[in-house]
Amino acid sequence: MPYKNVLDLPESVQKNLPEHAQKIYLEAFNNAWEEYAKPEDRKGGATREETAHKVAWSAVKQTYEKDEKSGEWKKK
Repeated sequence: MPYKNVLDLPESVQKNLPEHAQKIYLEAFNNAWEEYAKPEDRKGGATREETAHKVAWSAVKQTYEKDEKSGEWKKK
């Protein structure tokens, strides 16, 4: 299901990512939700939701990285 705003994102996303990264996640998730609506467009039999979450995390990782020492997500 697409998310309306960052407050609707999973708790793990809200607690771990900075606000800007949450916005990236939200936009990427919602776009992937639409793009991968058909099962044949997804890899490995993944569900629509699993695929959208994978795409969203990938989008976040293009701009942010997790600091190994602090565990916080920071801009690259």
